[in-house]
Amino acid sequence: MSAPDRTQVAIVGGGPAGLMLAHLLRRRGVDSVVLEARPRQRVETRQRAGILEHGTVEALREVGADARMDALGMPHDGFELRFSGRSVRVDMQELTGEHVMIWAQTEVTKDLIALRLEQDEPLLFDAEVLSVEDVETDSPSVRYRHDGAEHVLRADVVVGADGSYGPARRAIPDHLVRRFERIYPYSWLGILADVAPSSHELIYARGRTGFALASMRSSSVTRAYIQVPNGTDAADWADEAIWDELAARFALDSGEHADREPFTLARGPITDKSVTPMRSMVTEPMRHGRLFLAGDAAHIVPPTGAKGLNLAVADVRVLAEALSEWFATKDETLIDAYSDTVLRRVWRAAHFSWTMTTMLHVDPDGDPFDEQLALAHLRHIATSESARRALAENYRGLALGAV
Repeated sequence: MSAPDRTQVAIVGGGPAGLMLAHLLRRRGVDSVVLEARPRQRVETRQRAGILEHGTVEALREVGADARMDALGMPHDGFELRFSGRSVRVDMQELTGEHVMIWAQTEVTKDLIALRLEQDEPLLFDAEVLSVEDVETDSPSVRYRHDGAEHVLRADVVVGADGSYGPARRAIPDHLVRRFERIYPYSWLGILADVAPSSHELIYARGRTGFALASMRSSSVTRAYIQVPNGTDAADWADEAIWDELAARFALDSGEHADREPFTLARGPITDKSVTPMRSMVTEPMRHGRLFLAGDAAHIVPPTGAKGLNLAVADVRVLAEALSEWFATKDETLIDAYSDTVLRRVWRAAHFSWTMTTMLHVDPDGDPFDEQLALAHLRHIATSESARRALAENYRGLALGAV
């Protein structure tokens, strides 16, 4: 594809946020060009989140990227919490009337890319963005390198969906930026294994030695995580040691759940191991002049609440409506409100993710008081339907206008 030099919306970043925005804009008659710095193969194989909120599923169906998801994805009506040898199920379907979908971000990205190329719309890989310029004018531009040459893409609007270390947000002057950040004192060691999941629903556990999560990528591939110290090298963990630690953290007291089948952790060959640091970050504002930020370019949440991808999609759903309204009528009401509108959801999700994280992890710098607070919260969820409903509503995702 030749390097375009003019478009209505220049989208920096070809991950799920940028691609979803391009599709939503196309459906509303707005042209865009997507510039992605990485090769296509890298974008399509990076292992990321796998839980889609109801709103994210709706967005994929709206743009026509839902066929494989509906055929191969796994709807989940609830999830399980384990702590102190006991278990409680949070039934999202019963409590909220909706469910979530297990469908990996890797697969979402593949489908959005395939659809973009099938439509013969501009999507450039290996397009390194060097700078975003003139965002305070009505003719912003993106300077980038592609196929060994430098190019300039001029646009009416630039959207930065290029992650927390991308160049787009550097176009906002430092003195206008407020950055809020929390670094957690632990990381996740995640695995992929060629073995059927041990449970048909996700299990979140606060074990004596830390957090564990039993998840899945398909009916034959397990995804699981354990809490480890920051700085851990995945190679230092032998496969059997990982399985042993998972089994210990998921263990239930035999007398507590005598009426249910004993839980057995299915073990198999581990095909991938990686360590993910845990942090929260929010950047304000998410708009400056003709530059708009979306997804990880503006906010990061720890994966415990399964909000990263879903927040990014919520951002671009709001942004697509605002931009299409502006292009059609020149009414600036929605684009002026964009940053404040999405930041309300971002902070709600940041709080939920922080709550899930601190409730389910063992703080290596904590004390017995912290531990008892976490256990009291878990016991409250176990005994209160209203507490489970609040948890389920946040987990399945709030409606766009509900925050």
